[in-house]
Amino acid sequence: MTIDLSNYEAGTPYAGNYAADLARLQKRLAHIQVAHIVHQRRAVVMFEGWDAGGKGGAIQRLTAEWDPRYYEVWPIGAPTAEEKARHFLWRFWTRLPMNGDISVFDRSWYGRVLVERVEGFASEAEWKRGYDEINEFEAQQADSGTTIVKLFLHVTQAEQDKRLKDRLTHPWKHWKTGAEDYRNRARRADYLKAMAEMFERTDTRWAPWTAIDGNNKEAARIAALTAIADRLEANVPMEPPPMDPAIEKIARKALGLGD
Repeated sequence: MTIDLSNYEAGTPYAGNYAADLARLQKRLAHIQVAHIVHQRRAVVMFEGWDAGGKGGAIQRLTAEWDPRYYEVWPIGAPTAEEKARHFLWRFWTRLPMNGDISVFDRSWYGRVLVERVEGFASEAEWKRGYDEINEFEAQQADSGTTIVKLFLHVTQAEQDKRLKDRLTHPWKHWKTGAEDYRNRARRADYLKAMAEMFERTDTRWAPWTAIDGNNKEAARIAALTAIADRLEANVPMEPPPMDPAIEKIARKALGLGD
C-alpha cells in the first residue's frame, strides 16, 4: 500500500518525557554508529520533505552523539554547472559512504522526480526515466551492503506557513529562508501529485519509505530517530568484536594490569 500523506497530519503532541527519551535514543544511536565502525558497515540516511518540515532539526538530534570522523551530512541544493554536465546521480555517487561510515543526506536524488519535475528543470522524459534510475541506484547500494533509510517529513500548509513566518520575524532564522521556499509553496498541489507518484514508484523492499508526521516537532524527532535506529540496528551486528589478543597484552602490560 502506497503512502498517503494525509494520514500524517494529526500533529499529536509527544506523550512521553521528550528530553529523557531523546537522550536514550541518542545513546542507542551512538552504539549503532560504533557497530558500523567496528564491523565496517556503511549506511545512507536520507531526509526528504517540505521546506521548514523539520529535516535540519532531526539531523541535529540524530548526529548529536555521533563521532564526527565517521559520518558526513550532505546538504543538497541546486546542482552546479559541473554537476549539470554529468548524469544527475553523479554528484551522489561521490558522496556515498566508505566502510564504517554513515552518510546523511538533507535532500537527495529524489529532487529529479520532485523539484526538477515540478519546476521544469528536467524534461518529462528525464524525470519519468528517473524512477527506474533511482531504484537501480538504490538496489546497487543495498546489494553491495549499504543500509538505506529514507524518511519523508510531512507538514500541513498551515504548519509550514507558521514556520515560514517565524523565519521572517526571527533575525537569526532569516538565513534559513529564500525565494524558492515561496515558489515551492505556491505549487503545493503539484508537489503532492509528484510525491504520491514518487512513493508509488520508489517504495521498494530494499529501500522502503517511512513517512513522519512533522506537525509536532518533538513527536516527529522521536519518530524519525526511532525509525532510523530500528533500520540501522537491524542491519549491523550489535555485539562488539573481541579485542586483538596482541593489543590486549600490550595494554595490560603498559597499565600494570597483569595477565
